[in-house]
Amino acid sequence: MLFKATGGLGFAALASNHPDSGFWSLLKFHTTHAAWIGGGAWDFIQPSFMLMVGVAIPFSLASKLSAGVSQTSLTLQALGRTCLLIALAILLTTGDRSQPEFAFHNVLAQIGLGYFFVFLLAGRGWKIQTAAIIVLAFLTWVAFKSHPLPGPGTNFRDFGVAGERLKQCVLPGDFGHWDMGTNFAANFDRWFLNLFPTAKPFVFNGGGYQTLNFVPAIITMTLGLMAGEVLRSERSPLGNVRWLLSVGAACLVVGLLAGATVCPIIKRLWTPSWALYSGGIVLWVLAAFYFVIDVQGLRRWAFPLTVVGMNSIAIYVAHSLFAGPVAGIGRTYLGKAAFSGEYGPIWSSLFVTGTLWLFCYWLYRRQIFLKV
Repeated sequence: MLFKATGGLGFAALASNHPDSGFWSLLKFHTTHAAWIGGGAWDFIQPSFMLMVGVAIPFSLASKLSAGVSQTSLTLQALGRTCLLIALAILLTTGDRSQPEFAFHNVLAQIGLGYFFVFLLAGRGWKIQTAAIIVLAFLTWVAFKSHPLPGPGTNFRDFGVAGERLKQCVLPGDFGHWDMGTNFAANFDRWFLNLFPTAKPFVFNGGGYQTLNFVPAIITMTLGLMAGEVLRSERSPLGNVRWLLSVGAACLVVGLLAGATVCPIIKRLWTPSWALYSGGIVLWVLAAFYFVIDVQGLRRWAFPLTVVGMNSIAIYVAHSLFAGPVAGIGRTYLGKAAFSGEYGPIWSSLFVTGTLWLFCYWLYRRQIFLKV
């Protein structure tokens, strides 16, 4: 989440000044979202966040059960958390518009829509959890595969796909079932989102993100749930590392094979292949952090990350609401010259990130942890 708060450090803007530089092109690739297929480091922020939501569930449930909270109360709390996350997502999406903006592709809405289903899988055992992953992946694939391919006369401009995007987001052969703007989930949103009051009818999402992404995103959170239960088990620390690495490898291999044969790896649609591929990568990252911090006991270096991690939703919301105003404060009090020039976007991003980190540190020192 700290990476998200950097806003990519302005590398994408800077890279536009060096179009022929392989170095800057690489930085841009890893600090912006992929146009459609594949993904760089920036695309792994959301799966990391969602997987860690799943990891936290077993620890949270164990703590509450030991405190005497009943199963009924836990279920009601999970439902309440679902509603609160969705409401918060709508508030952030609406901003200062004159009427609510009912959109559910925001990461908080996606977590909220899937959270209760993952909660129901907690404690059910790895066989049921694995079966749930397989069923969700299969049903999602069937829904997209059975949706008609766009016809030869389809005007993709009507769905926001033009110019370079026609090469990136309109796929050959059977992969055309996952074209931007004409796929099953996009068609669903043209019905579903228009059930809500809107300033104008919904036709397409400019980034290709869809409400139904939450269904395969449950796969990501369930992988986190399974990892959390393993970390709470009686396995040895090194046994936990081996589990994370081996399951991560399995997810990575299956995701890549699926992405090459039956279902493209598209983060913006959270295709099953993306859910498994990204889930495998994130499990490996979790294994690395767990080994260094918990097994080797090297904790001090991770303190800046801990400060943010303890208030991940707080910094996400703060960045969404206040990144612009904070940058404006920097220009006002430090001078516009400090944030101008070729490297101005980098200094501006660092100022915003540092300010938000200090806010989280202030909360951390006072043991204030804002949770939903």
